[in-house]
Amino acid sequence: MPSPYRAIFAAPGSLGFSVAGFLGRMPLSMMGIGIVTMVSQLTGRYGLAGALSATVALSAAAIGPQISRLVDRHGQRRVLRPATLVSLFAVAGLLLAAKFQAPDWTLFVFAALVGCVPSVGSMVRSRWAALYRDTPQLHTAYSFESVVDEICFIFGPIISIGLSTVWFPEAGPLLAGVFLAVGVFWLTAQRATEPVPHPRDHHTGGSALRSGGLQVLVATFVATGAIFGAVDVVTVAFAEDEGHKGAASLVLAVYALGSCLAGVAFGLLHFKGAPARRWLLGVCAMAVSMIPLQLAGNLPFLAAALFVAGLSIAPTMITTMALVEQHVPRAKLTEGMTWVSTGLAVGVALGSSVAGWVIDAAGARAGYAVPGVSGAVAVVVAVLGCRRLERPVPRRGGTHGHGIGQGHDGGDPAHRREEAGDVA
Repeated sequence: MPSPYRAIFAAPGSLGFSVAGFLGRMPLSMMGIGIVTMVSQLTGRYGLAGALSATVALSAAAIGPQISRLVDRHGQRRVLRPATLVSLFAVAGLLLAAKFQAPDWTLFVFAALVGCVPSVGSMVRSRWAALYRDTPQLHTAYSFESVVDEICFIFGPIISIGLSTVWFPEAGPLLAGVFLAVGVFWLTAQRATEPVPHPRDHHTGGSALRSGGLQVLVATFVATGAIFGAVDVVTVAFAEDEGHKGAASLVLAVYALGSCLAGVAFGLLHFKGAPARRWLLGVCAMAVSMIPLQLAGNLPFLAAALFVAGLSIAPTMITTMALVEQHVPRAKLTEGMTWVSTGLAVGVALGSSVAGWVIDAAGARAGYAVPGVSGAVAVVVAVLGCRRLERPVPRRGGTHGHGIGQGHDGGDPAHRREEAGDVA
């Protein structure tokens, strides 16, 4: 591991919560694609499969920010464990309903309850922010967590699709539930690195989403999420048309590998200047990278195109988290990060649903038009809202005596904001 990455793990407990967060995030890449694979195996209906995956994503989008708001007020342990138990109950119900061919409406009920899953990535990043706020190490830590995200997306689909196609259809989502239980309960057992909750009086002004900059990030990531959701569903169908459905997991892993490698390199760099411009460039690169997918005629070409497309993902996500920290009060940081995940989840829901309908109506090859259009929409939204991102909030609430990283908060507030703008 390069020395900047080794350095961030000098803080006691940092390795433990990062590993637990890795396990807890595996369902992010396994559950949706596992449901698509399971339902398509059992029924052959990609429209139903995509709609169920979209239901999970939309439910998580609605519930996730509320869970994170409670976490900011009451702490991770008190909130995450009950929420996770509800999600695990729903996963069990969904698998049983699918196996025994229950009516479609029961599948949607359980899929909606699966959305109680907490945003584990936001919980881990908030721990890093408490440790290294306003230091260059925070950029490295965010970069590392983006690499972890991509490792999840490299191995998660392989495991989920592979188990569901080789063993039994329900195996992928089942293992995702196991990872969720282990990761969340291990993470919340680590009390020493848990950020200190902020009292209710630090949460004046309503939701973190009232920030204009955060609104731009979330709106853009709705369109970005549609790219991801559509690519997942269409790739599974494309691989099936090619006679190698199991190879879809490998192709999607190559997509994540490109992002992973880019994230590793990006974390070793330190930038000065406005992160909003780098963010806009990243969004544009993601959109342009969708064009070659329209020309995919076989799986090797598709894998190569997705690898190139993946190179812009992690750097854009890393810069996004730096922008979130600039545009929301510290007392609402977990909620702010979760709103970005919520935007992605809504987009994944829309992308997977629309892609499923397009596949059923016109075939898998036509489905790649969905991520292409989604990328164009993301660019339009980002360009129109970029000015808001160049004006960080002048004062971030809850800055005194909160969080395990308060020792890093010394110095003039204006200087700290300037430093945070230089490290993205």
